[in-house]
Amino acid sequence: MLPIKHSTIFKSRWMALLWAAGICWIAWDFANQVKTPDGNEVSDANDFTAADMKAFEDGVKSLN
Repeated sequence: MLPIKHSTIFKSRWMALLWAAGICWIAWDFANQVKTPDGNEVSDANDFTAADMKAFEDGVKSLN
């Protein structure tokens, strides 16, 4: 993630906080990239339509 050696990250509390903040930011960014079943990106999970939810349910049922 950071272009420094991992052994030097925790020598400074500030570097450790920056490193941890970067990990949290990447996790938050990854979790917020919601896509509908047809591949369209939505800004919020509440933007799903009933057809999107039906397609999701069908996809989950097909996994069994």
